[in-house]
Amino acid sequence: MDVKTTLQTFPFPARPRIMFMGTPQFAVPTLRVLVQEGYEIVSVVTQPDRPKGRGRKLTPSPVKLVAEEQGLAIFQPQRLDDGFLEILTAREPELFVVVAFGQIIPGKVLRAVRWGGINIHASLLPKYRGSAPIQWAIIHGEPQTGLTTMFMDEGMDTGPILLQRTVDIPEGQTAGELHDRLSDLAPGLLIETLEGLAKGTVKAKEQDNRLATYTAKLTREHGLLNWSWPVSRVCGLIRGLDPWPGAFTFFNKKMLKLYGCSHAETGQRGSTPGTVRDVTEQGLEIEAGNGSVIVRDIQAPGKKRLPAREFVKGSPLSLGSRLGT
Repeated sequence: MDVKTTLQTFPFPARPRIMFMGTPQFAVPTLRVLVQEGYEIVSVVTQPDRPKGRGRKLTPSPVKLVAEEQGLAIFQPQRLDDGFLEILTAREPELFVVVAFGQIIPGKVLRAVRWGGINIHASLLPKYRGSAPIQWAIIHGEPQTGLTTMFMDEGMDTGPILLQRTVDIPEGQTAGELHDRLSDLAPGLLIETLEGLAKGTVKAKEQDNRLATYTAKLTREHGLLNWSWPVSRVCGLIRGLDPWPGAFTFFNKKMLKLYGCSHAETGQRGSTPGTVRDVTEQGLEIEAGNGSVIVRDIQAPGKKRLPAREFVKGSPLSLGSRLGT
C-alpha cells in the first residue's frame, strides 16, 4: 500500500513514532526540535564514523553527537540492506524523517514503514534535484531558493511535495551562509508539515517532471576560475563554493583559494582579466570579463584563510599582479 492510499484509509498520527535519518550539521536543528517538541524518536540512523583531519582520526557525524547527547538509540549501517530491515522490525517506526542522510533509501525500506519517509530538501522542487542544491543555486545566480518537504519515493527527489518555503538569496551571500539559514528554517517547516498532515490541511502534490533540473555532485575541480567570465559568473562560483570546496586560481604557479565576492562599485573593465586592480578594506579588486570583483578572503595551500588585505602583506601578490596563469 503506497502513502497516498494509506492517507485515504487511515488518519495521519498526531505524534508518529519517528526514525530520524541524517548526518551533517544541516540536519542537527531538525533533530533537536523534534526532541524538544516531544516527538518519539525510536532511533537515529546516521553515516558511519569517517576519518578526518591530518591524523585521519575516525570522527562521528554531527547528528551522531547530538543523538548521543540526547540519549537516543543510534545505528550506523554501511548499507540499508536486509540487516537494516531487521532493525526496523525491532524499533517499529511509523515514519522516517530524512534530512541530508547521505544514502539512497531503497523502496523496500520505505515500504516497510507505514508512512514511508518525509524528506526535507534544500531547494524548491522540482528545481535542483540531487546533491548540493544550495551551492548550485548560488553558482547559477538564482535570486531565490528554499526548502521542500515531500513524501519519498524510489526516485531522486521525485516524491510528492507537501510544503515549500521560499527564501531570497541576497547579493553577496555565500553557500555557507545560505546553508545555515535554511538549516534553521527546516525544523519549522517539518513541524508545520507533520501537524498539517495530522489535521488533514496539508495535501501531497505530484511534481511536474517537465520543470525538473538536476545538480551534479560537487568536486574540487568545479572550483577553477576563468577570469574572462562575466562578473556575475565569477562571483557566483566563488560564493557558491564558499566554504567548500572553494573556488581557486593560480599565481606564480601556486594555487590560491578565494572566498567571499561582490561586484566592484566602479564596474570598470581593464584590458587583462585576472589583473589585481586594487587592495581595499573590503578585499582584493580583480578584473573580470565585463568589470571587476572584490574578493574578501584568500587562502594559500597549507595556510589559514585570511582577509585579502592581510594576505597581501606577506605575499608577492600586489597591484598589477595577474591571476590565472
